[in-house]
Amino acid sequence: MLDSVPLSAKRLDDYRTVVGEEEIGVIRQLAEPLKGARVLHINATATGGGVAEILASLVPLMRDAGLDAEWQVILGDQAFFTATKACHNGLQGQDIPLTPEIKDVWQSYNSANGDHFDGEYDFVIVHDPQPAGLLQAKQGRGAKHWLWRCHIDTSSPNPAYWDFFAPKIGAYDALIFTMPAYVGPGINADKAFFITPTIDPLSLKNLPVPLELAQRVVGGYGLDLSRPLITQVSRFDPWKDPLGVIDAYRLVKRARPDVQLALVGAMAGDDPEGWDYLNRTTRRAGEDPDLLILHNFQGIGAQQVACFQSLSDVVIQKSLREGFGLVVTEAMWKARPVVAGNVGGIPLQVLDGETGYLVDSVEGCAERTLELLDDAELSDKLGSRGREHVREHFLTTHHLKDYLGVFKHLASRQTVGRPVGTH
Repeated sequence: MLDSVPLSAKRLDDYRTVVGEEEIGVIRQLAEPLKGARVLHINATATGGGVAEILASLVPLMRDAGLDAEWQVILGDQAFFTATKACHNGLQGQDIPLTPEIKDVWQSYNSANGDHFDGEYDFVIVHDPQPAGLLQAKQGRGAKHWLWRCHIDTSSPNPAYWDFFAPKIGAYDALIFTMPAYVGPGINADKAFFITPTIDPLSLKNLPVPLELAQRVVGGYGLDLSRPLITQVSRFDPWKDPLGVIDAYRLVKRARPDVQLALVGAMAGDDPEGWDYLNRTTRRAGEDPDLLILHNFQGIGAQQVACFQSLSDVVIQKSLREGFGLVVTEAMWKARPVVAGNVGGIPLQVLDGETGYLVDSVEGCAERTLELLDDAELSDKLGSRGREHVREHFLTTHHLKDYLGVFKHLASRQTVGRPVGTH
């Protein structure tokens, strides 16, 4: 079988003080007719990136709601993840060739993972392009309902990649996107559902951080706690634009020579380009003693990220393309003012001028960052509004409620899109 991910137990009742009694009651009511349903989430990696963080909380909460939920990851090597990174970028519109080798590697590994897929489920949720061929490999067997969860923006895909993927994902019973604007060309609207990603307010990364601990952690990396700090937390990826963040920081530094920048990143196992882009980022940073670059292979984990986010005067997420941007959600939950790229799912979170600022350029990023550094009252106001916006829309209990709604809808109708003669 595929690799099962071990999970810690979570209790819905523990979230009552955060989201309220009514929200928990609605979830219990939705889950009642689905009790005992076998649910399997499948993705490419158990660590690094937003999908893994979401599933680490969502699957245990599905269990507590009465579903028999599991999480498994596919098997792959460097060649596979190099190919799937190209697929990820191509589906987001990057102008890169779809070679026969990429197609062959992707198909062969999906076929092999299909051979390792075992069991009979009510709902199988396949996340993103890497394992999207599993339905085809299994010929629809193994589940009553197959769902493809797309965490990226496929609205303007590279045509070669879309032509390759569209028939495969179109065979799923349901296609879940972050928002309607992300749906690729020709998708059957009757199969489309929309669920925004969320954060877990009770995870280590999102629990309140004692000030003394945050100061000890951040100060331990050599930063001066008496001087302003701006931070971006993200993968080292061209879409996250760490080079542009450095350029914006240097513009800010002309007016505020005391400012410091921390680029805190995660190197994910399914992103072989990450090391190359980390090296490019390091070269752009040069020998600046006020510019710190850190990642998980240097001991940066959830608690360290939380400390940096909590102590930052401004949190930046200068993405050029973005599926959603959970690091934005995390910073807003900590009531920090955010300056973020006006792309993808970020505007769902950052309401410009209300819960943060949206920007379209290096210059705009620098200007808004300076404005927040110079106006503590404005920073506090945007940070407070941002936290409440997250509470209302982007916590993991809301995510669970949305999935239960999709399951209930699928269970109430006959399975569609299945080849004749399959399960």
